[in-house]
Amino acid sequence: MSKIRKRWTPRNWSSLMPFGLGHQHPNNFKELFRALGENRDNLAYAWRILNEGVCDGCALGTSGMHDWTLDGIHLCNIRLRLLRLNTMGALDAKVLGDVSALRGKRNDVLRNLGRIPAPMRRRRGEPGFTRISWQEALESIAARIRSAGPERIAFFMTSRGMPNESYYAAQKAVRSFGSNNIDNAARICHSPSTSALKDALGVAATTCSYADWIASDLIVFIGSNVANNQPVATKYLHFAKKANAKVVSVNTCREPGMENYWIPSLPESALFGTRLTDRFFLVNTGGDLAFLTGVMKALVEGGLCDDRFIDVYTTGFAELREALARETWATLEQQSGSTQAEMEELARMIGGANKAVFVWSMGITQHERGADQVRAILNLVLSRGFVGREGCGAMPIRGHSGVQGGAEMGCYATAFPGGKSVTAANAEVLSQQWGFTVPTEPGLTAPEMIDAAHDGELDLLFSAGGNFLETLPDPARVEAALARVPLRVHMDIVLTNQMLVDPAEEVLLLPAATRYEIPGGVTQTSTERRIIFSPEVPGPRIDEARPEWEFFAQLAALVNPSRAEAFMWRGTAEVREEIARVVPMYRGIEKLKAKGDQFQYGGRHLCEGWNFPTHDGKAHFQLVLPESREIPEGAFLLSTRRGKQFNSLIHEQVDALNGAGRGAILISEADAARLGLRAGQEIELANERGRFRGHVFPTAIRPGNLQVHWPEANHLIDPHRRERDAGVPDYNAIVRIETMP
Repeated sequence: MSKIRKRWTPRNWSSLMPFGLGHQHPNNFKELFRALGENRDNLAYAWRILNEGVCDGCALGTSGMHDWTLDGIHLCNIRLRLLRLNTMGALDAKVLGDVSALRGKRNDVLRNLGRIPAPMRRRRGEPGFTRISWQEALESIAARIRSAGPERIAFFMTSRGMPNESYYAAQKAVRSFGSNNIDNAARICHSPSTSALKDALGVAATTCSYADWIASDLIVFIGSNVANNQPVATKYLHFAKKANAKVVSVNTCREPGMENYWIPSLPESALFGTRLTDRFFLVNTGGDLAFLTGVMKALVEGGLCDDRFIDVYTTGFAELREALARETWATLEQQSGSTQAEMEELARMIGGANKAVFVWSMGITQHERGADQVRAILNLVLSRGFVGREGCGAMPIRGHSGVQGGAEMGCYATAFPGGKSVTAANAEVLSQQWGFTVPTEPGLTAPEMIDAAHDGELDLLFSAGGNFLETLPDPARVEAALARVPLRVHMDIVLTNQMLVDPAEEVLLLPAATRYEIPGGVTQTSTERRIIFSPEVPGPRIDEARPEWEFFAQLAALVNPSRAEAFMWRGTAEVREEIARVVPMYRGIEKLKAKGDQFQYGGRHLCEGWNFPTHDGKAHFQLVLPESREIPEGAFLLSTRRGKQFNSLIHEQVDALNGAGRGAILISEADAARLGLRAGQEIELANERGRFRGHVFPTAIRPGNLQVHWPEANHLIDPHRRERDAGVPDYNAIVRIETMP
């Protein structure tokens, strides 16, 4: 990695006004004092969690408050906001005796009531929940699994704070039931990235490390806002800018946090801010594929590709080049919302860089053609060999601490541990390792679970964390689906509104332990493939809370006693030993035992030396081209955005990065002026699925596009419109604006 420059760099400052006074941005010091106040009853424990544990927020990965990219303290607002979930006490079980008083309350109000204290049950016709024993809960679930059969059960695992050990135990247990109906939050975010990476490079994870940002000439963010979702990453960009890297953002909206950010742990940035992005390219919602195709066309036509790398190490380029020649600039401009000049400008920046890193997120994947959009990014990566070497890489950046490991542990309807496809051959290998028959057909993905529930085809739906009501399109349909499942089980730390949906027959609540409470410690896999040990942190406990791995081991033994021996782990260390045997790329996990223990599977770079683990040993250009989509006259493209939240956990009603409230409708100033709309004016968005009432919020967004917060506008999203490869919901829509009388 290039030597990090410590000298102050005024050219990168956001403002000469100290601490960004007069500018819209998060008050990070205020966040620190807020955390102190929220956790004042358990300050010593809160400090130990921050100082000893691995962050349960985003997937950047830390040990305590330190990482492996930069020296110094790494502590962000997301982690501070999540801290209270780990330190709060149990709620009063009497509160759950009649749930009518809880209905309609926001999820932040529900979670602030306290942690789930004990197993609870609510039967049809009962006003609320009553306390039961763990044994009663286990027997009820086991009986339902046996009576339902493998096709009528489904299990979903969340990503926030879920460790590898719990993921591994859960998927093994479900497969011992004869089912592959298990999925996790990776499905909803980066499953299109996984399929596209495998096709192009033969790998299924980021090819580089965070350190490569600082060693790069050019960092391109596409559909990604790290200032909101991975705030510590702004520190990496600060030092990348000091090393003269250029930063580009391709997005529908010119995100203020990606333009300027005040990083509290760096005195220079805390005082004067850091201007992060050098060039913004604004595109239509869903116009990324056309824009990226245009950039690739400009690279080819400008002679800016690395011909030697392409000839020796890749296939498929000739076919792509011929197809690009047939694409017209007029069509690409119309579909992308950009211009030929802008596409050529980015091509020149890519062509002039010796090293580049491409980073993308939900703005790319949560679209009908998400995998194809990733393939288009990977074509740019391959155009100049930006992979397998320092300062280069393709990075699908993760937003949650447990999501990378979830897929790699096999907690996936379409993949076994290690990312192996669900095939008869791979199932046979697992059957030999585990000592029982593993099912050979892919299971239900998370959206398909709700489809099955809606159609009356599920008898058991188990959700460990997560909240389908807040994360999937068409909440009314989701609620109706949940209400039709005879037995729903929710294992979580705190209450969510999906738990309050009336039971068809029975609903169980099970109290989960946090990662910091698990004896023997656990592990997390970060975005950069770093497997990190998180030790148990001494402190207060919820007496009846249990780790998910332990629960699933007990459940599997109860469902089928003849297979109990396969789940006789005496602690998480033995789970890690088995993971090391079953998942070869995770070998070394069995040696992780203390704070700071970690390793990065595959090393700093995958495909190092341009060795690609594909069937022919070469990287593959992918022939993906945009498609036209008719937008009715006067209609707008709508996308859903995140703001001051962590997945479905909304922390504030106003986003400190841009000042937008939860009811804001982001619109371009040009469109607002054309329609005679003023800031703050109430309007409605409407389509065939519903209506959304909000207020006008003019901002720097591509004309013809609107944005509203997720999940508030999920009812406008078509639940049947999904990504073609992985089945991810397309969280975008077409709407019209109606002014209020």
